[in-house]
Order: sequence, then C-alpha cells, then structure tokens
Amino acid sequence: MEANAEHLRTLAAVVDHGSFERAADVLRITPSAVSQRIKALEQRTGRVLVLRTKPATVTEPGQVLLRLARQVALLEDEALARLDADAVGGIRAIPLVVNADSLATWVLPALAAVHDVTFELFLDDQDHSTARLRDGTVVGAVTSDPVAVQGCIVRPLGSMTYRALASPGFVSRWFPAGPTREALAVAPVIVFDRKDALQDRYLAARGVDAHPPRHQVPASSEFVTAASLGLGWAMIPDQQSAELVAGGRLVDLDPGRGIEVPLYWQHWAVESESLSRLTEALLRQAAEHLIVSPPAPAPERRRRNPQPRS
Repeated sequence: MEANAEHLRTLAAVVDHGSFERAADVLRITPSAVSQRIKALEQRTGRVLVLRTKPATVTEPGQVLLRLARQVALLEDEALARLDADAVGGIRAIPLVVNADSLATWVLPALAAVHDVTFELFLDDQDHSTARLRDGTVVGAVTSDPVAVQGCIVRPLGSMTYRALASPGFVSRWFPAGPTREALAVAPVIVFDRKDALQDRYLAARGVDAHPPRHQVPASSEFVTAASLGLGWAMIPDQQSAELVAGGRLVDLDPGRGIEVPLYWQHWAVESESLSRLTEALLRQAAEHLIVSPPAPAPERRRRNPQPRS
C-alpha cells in the first residue's frame, strides 16, 4: 500500500486523544474528515485499524501503522529542523517507557545530556514495557526483555541488584531470628504495584509459599522511604539504598543474596539523529551506574513473532 502521511498522522491523533472528535480538534478538521481518513486507511489495508470504543483503541494491524506514523513524524521533524535551524518547536516530544527505579537513579542525567529534544515519559515495569513498543506508544524502552520487538534494535545496558531491606526497628520486631520462612510468611512487605514481582521472587527463592500482608507504594522515592520508616521490607536496588544502608537506616535482611535484574535498551530501527544521540547518552550513563553487565544477546537481533518495576 501507499502510505499517506496525512492519514497516518490522523491515525496517531485518534489513538493519542482517544476519539475522532478530539483528534479533529487537534488537527483542525471535522470529525467527518477524520472518519474518512481512517476509513481510507482501512480500505487500503483491508483491515480494521481502530475500534470505535471510548476511548478509541488501535487493533493489532493498526499498531503496525501507528508505529509507522510515529516514525514518519519523527523523521519529518528532523528533516524540517535541518532545513531551518531557527524554526520554532523543533523535534516533537519523543515518547519513552522507563521503569521507575531507573528513572529515579540514572536515566534522567542521560536525558538531560540530549539537547534540543523533549521527552514524554511513561512508567512501566521493566518486565512489561515492551508492550508499549509493540503497540506504537513509544519510540524506545528500558526493559528486561533481551529479545527485540519486531522492527526494533536491542542493546544491553547492565544490571540493577535488588536486595531485601528493612528498617532496624522492623527487623527487630519481625525478624529477631533472621529472615526465616516462618517470619517471611507473615512479615508485611512493600510492593510498587500489582506488576511488581520482585518481592515474590525473593520469597520463592527462600522457599516461602505464602502471600504476606503487603503495602502498595507506587512511587520510587516514597517506596524507599516507606521501607526506611518501617512500613515493611522491600526489594530495593543498590543504586537507591547504598547511603541508607551505610547510615544504618536500612538493614540487609539476607547479606549476599540479591536479585540481578538485567536491563536492555530497545528502540525503533530507524535512522534518526535524535534517537542515536539518546542511545549514546543512555549507554554512557548505564556504563557508570549499572555495574554488572548481563550476557549480550545476538547484536541487534530481531524477531518476527514477539511474545508479549515501574
């Protein structure tokens, strides 16, 4: 099919704004014109691309064209910026998905090093972030998946080491004999959200088949604060806990036992100057802050049929 840039832009607007009416307002056309453009795309592809729900959602075939729409928009912006260096606006915001712990520890300095580009950040668990790459929501993702989403490139970043930590008072109350199976089965635990499986992974590794009481604290800094205040024990990365452990505000429940979470940078396989600069900045910061490097996957490997802490 011949991809019509105007129709692709309309598809992205419908998905981004959730309805034909809102897309029409943004594009300054009528809702009828939006509907006609989407129908034209669907007729050319022979597939339903958008479900007329509230909000409007993109189908699996629509995801393919949505990724194309965002790629075309990015390359158009870069071309126009090169043609007119004094143009107001520049490159539109690049959407990325990052897990909260990476955002709180090492990602922001990398983004700050990429000038003349703005970013739209989404938070999601590192085990689930590639779904946003597949549906075209984001350009790149910090993820724990080493196998590239179709049409993307994957690069190893390194690992974050998570350890079971708690306040001294909490340890005295709940673990007077150490982190025994019996104590771990009943001691309150802190999780980031319902996707956060790190604490359960630790419990399983200790042979605990139980579901202890849990607090949900969906903010990275406050998550660490909750543990230091004695709300519960939690798996916290070394990058966030080193000073608190050294100062005695957090105690390692199980010295020598940690969970290594390898991280990878996945991004669209397009020749984009801004995306290249972003990749270089992320790799530099990762080299400084992620100490343990995971085994590298096959370089820039792609797969045709991908399997789908904050």
